[in-house]
Amino acid sequence: MPSSGSRKCKSGELQTFVVYDIPNDRLRTQVSEACLDYGLERIQYSAFVGNLSINRRAELFMRLQKLIGDKPGKVMVIAVCEKDANGIRQIVNEEAPMDGARSRGTWA
Repeated sequence: MPSSGSRKCKSGELQTFVVYDIPNDRLRTQVSEACLDYGLERIQYSAFVGNLSINRRAELFMRLQKLIGDKPGKVMVIAVCEKDANGIRQIVNEEAPMDGARSRGTWA
């Protein structure tokens, strides 16, 4: 999982979140593979993040739209400006092998 809420974007890119709720296993896998194909990083089971230009974001959206078609499910593609991305806060709890969970908060 990413350790920081802040990611440096190339010029013209915005931090982009893709979040989805899809009941069909096969379709859910196809959506996750599409996100990976666009260089996004998984941050939850059904959530990805990465930096995309407006064109790449539109391409990804069209690909997801084609995959979903009229099948049940919901996909959100959310672009976040740099100012707002710098305000992202997260708490990450990871299992440690011997001593339970460790909590690591990050402040962008």
